[in-house]
This record gives sequence, C-alpha cells and structure tokens, in this order.
Amino acid sequence: MSVVASYLYRDGRRAEPFDIHQGQVPQANNEFVWIGLHDPHEEELLVLQKTFKLHALAVEDALSTRQVPKVDVYDDQLFIVAKTAHLEGDVIDYGETAIFLGPRHVITVRHGSDRGHSSLRQQLEAAPQILKNGPDYILHGVLDFIVDGYLPLIETIEDRVLGMEQRMLDAFLGREQIKRLFRLRRQLIRFQRVLGPMLEVCSKLINLDLPCVDREARKYFRDVHDHVRRVEGMVTGLKDVITSVFEASNLLEQQRQATITKQLAAWAAIAAVPTAIAGIYGMNFDNMPELKTQYGYYVVLGVIFALCGMLFLRFKRSGWL
Repeated sequence: MSVVASYLYRDGRRAEPFDIHQGQVPQANNEFVWIGLHDPHEEELLVLQKTFKLHALAVEDALSTRQVPKVDVYDDQLFIVAKTAHLEGDVIDYGETAIFLGPRHVITVRHGSDRGHSSLRQQLEAAPQILKNGPDYILHGVLDFIVDGYLPLIETIEDRVLGMEQRMLDAFLGREQIKRLFRLRRQLIRFQRVLGPMLEVCSKLINLDLPCVDREARKYFRDVHDHVRRVEGMVTGLKDVITSVFEASNLLEQQRQATITKQLAAWAAIAAVPTAIAGIYGMNFDNMPELKTQYGYYVVLGVIFALCGMLFLRFKRSGWL
C-alpha cells in the first residue's frame, strides 16, 4: 500500500483517518483532508481523481518521474511539482514530489525520495492555529521541507571542496582529485537547473492570484523563495571555489615545474665546467705543454672544483638550488 498517511483535519487538528476508497470530500469550511502517498499505483490515483475531481493531465504528471518544478492551475485546484535532492557519495540524486491542492484537500505524491513527511506532519499538527488556516499552509510546509533538504547537501559538498582546497595548499592534487573536482562541478551545474524552476514556482505562489492560496499565506512562500535564493547563491559561490581550486592547483604545478627546470638548468651549468675542461684535455694533440706539467693534474682539478663551487654558491643565492 503506497498510502503513507491519510487523515481528516477539523479546526487544524487531526480528527480521524480518511479512507481513500470510501471517503467523501469534506464539505465544512473548517475541514480538509491531507493524503500522503509514496510511489503510488495508477489505480490509487484514479480513485483519488474520481473522489476529488483531479484533472487527468495532473494525474498523468503525478505518475511520471521526469517532471520539472512547475505550478499548473486546473479550475479551482492547483498542481505543483517540486524536486527533492539528496547526496549519494559525490552524486546528487533527485526525486519528485507532486502536490494536488484544492479547497478541501491536499495530496502529496512522492517519487524517489526516502525522506518522508512524517516529521513534517507531526510539526504541523503541533501548531493547529496555523493548520486550521487551510491546505495552502500545508503546501508551504511541504515546499519548505523540500527546500530545507537542499542546504545540508550543499554544505556537505562545500566541506569536501574546502578539504580538497586545503590539501591542494599542503600538497599537489592528483589526477583522481582533479577528476573529482570536475564531477562535483558538474553536479552543481545540474543542481542549478533545478533551482531555477523552483524559484519560478515560489515566485508564482507569491505574486499571482492563484486558487486555494490565501493572500496571507504569500509571506510564507516568500520565505521559501528566500531559502531557494540562498541555496542558489551558495551553489554559485561553490562553483567559483572549485574553479579557483583548480586554477590554483595549476599555478602551483607550473611553479613546481619551473623550480625543477631551474634546478636542472643549474646542475647542467655546473656539470658543464668539468665536461668542458675534460673535453679540452681529451683532444689528444701532441703539442699540449700542460700535459707535461708536474702538478698539472692537481691544478686542473682545483680549477674545476673552484669554478663548480662558485657556480653552486651563485645559484644557491639566486634560489635556483
């Protein structure tokens, strides 16, 4: 059974369970039904469609798992789709929550998300003075619950990126770490494609005169909109951090290669001194007076050591060695 919870609320308090197969739409102004489903079967949604006069297109979208966040108006009802997100390793997995909102009902349909609404339901039931205002306040609670799940996700990725940044400063990033940076950046780009439509959903709930959404409830949706914008700002900043980490890693690698090149050049210059002197005395000409000098060998060795020592000190002072 995919029905997680189904209750009738009266004056903001849970009154009794609601049977989706036999229950009737509440008629009193102080009553509404909140039904929560997780990966429902088509037959169950068809039963709810008949009971609550849900639009066929909205039911079709609720069964799909490839919708983008949106708000659709069907007569006196709203159909909202929001994207859920959670982190698996370095990959952001997405789910969907479809919400049917009517004057006397709110139906939530979750796909692909293990983060249920039980805690949210308990939180809202603990504040009947808010819940008695109607189903639109439950809509706000669900959207706020979904958006609040974005923040820990981004903070976790941020901690991982900052950890890699510190390792980059202490040592050089390897190939796998650089590939991981690009994977995280790609995940953030995909996440931005979700945040944009989510901002549009909140904007419509704030600025448009929509059925089932009270004017007093708009300030609550404005709060959700601010949370989405905050997350979007964090994602943008995190992308910049990843880019700066990669660029700094490249600069440090270039600096390391330049240092190695200087060291090799310095040692090559030092090694050129004995090579040149030995080459001169290895030409095997007959008329080379120095070959018959009694202490010529020791003098040449002394000259070689002196020149090599001078070059070593010079390169050392200049920072090449």
